[in-house]
Amino acid sequence: MRTLLVTGGAGFIGSNFVHMTRRRYPGDHIIVLDKLTYAGNRANLAGTDVEFIEGDVCDAALVDKLVARADITVHFAAESHNDNSLRDPRPFVDTNIVGTFTILEAIRRHGNRLHHISTDEVYGDLGLDDPARFTEETPYEPSSPYSATKAGSDHLVRAWVRSFGIRATISNCSNNYGPYQHIEKFIPRQITNILAGQTPKLYGTGEQVRDWIHVDDHNAAVHLILERGRNGETYNIGADNDHVNNKAVIELICELMGAPGYEHVADRPGHDQRYAMDSTKLRTELGWAPEYTDNQTGMRAGLEQTIAWYRDNGQWWAPAKQRVEQAYAERGQ
Repeated sequence: MRTLLVTGGAGFIGSNFVHMTRRRYPGDHIIVLDKLTYAGNRANLAGTDVEFIEGDVCDAALVDKLVARADITVHFAAESHNDNSLRDPRPFVDTNIVGTFTILEAIRRHGNRLHHISTDEVYGDLGLDDPARFTEETPYEPSSPYSATKAGSDHLVRAWVRSFGIRATISNCSNNYGPYQHIEKFIPRQITNILAGQTPKLYGTGEQVRDWIHVDDHNAAVHLILERGRNGETYNIGADNDHVNNKAVIELICELMGAPGYEHVADRPGHDQRYAMDSTKLRTELGWAPEYTDNQTGMRAGLEQTIAWYRDNGQWWAPAKQRVEQAYAERGQ
């Protein structure tokens, strides 16, 4: 029986991690710390029986008190939307860098275990015709305020491991999709557009490639790292879906949902071209493999599950739909 502190546990990936933890380890005590910004939703944790604390990871006194109680801190809390970081970078600096610093200092004082959740975007991007994949040794080359602040937080964790001897691991994961993802994001936006009787939208030509991974596969990898990961190590998480571009994803969504088609909208400034993760280290050392994969697109089964969730949970996403689409329309997207 453990006590886990999950920062950002009311957000998309964090809440799915809480649900998985509750299913796998029903005896664990779970403390969720979440600021409940627009991307955090208390309803995401319904039925999980957690101790919920509304608060900021930059609040040093609060973080210190909660870390002191936890055997393990799993640090999901982050500002994570590229478009938002281009409009207002400051919240990304505060949460992603100052917040991580605050967590690290509490971990240093109390000697507890930390796992830090990061992203493939810290590595920059690859050319569309580049066969390479990001490894744990790939140099960092972030291209947005979001990815730059996540890169900074990764460097802080490594520095605290080396300088102060804290116990910590890092995982860098590719783009997630699945239940509870905010509808401003690419996949749930298209699903909810179709469910709402609107036309799906594709940035630019849709040639960009993301190594899409179902959120449950991501969180299963995190649990393996918590159980078997070596201190101070970084593990890349990817589902080998880096052959699927955004155009193919939206076309598959339209096929699965019986939608007649989609429209092109203005591309994002500085849109990264291709992400691809080499998860060999995770697979060989810890025995991880993704569940939601197949030979056609690597995504069909996962998208079917995700579409079913949004179809069955209209009360969760419908109240925000008009506001989200209005914001996109104002930007020509």
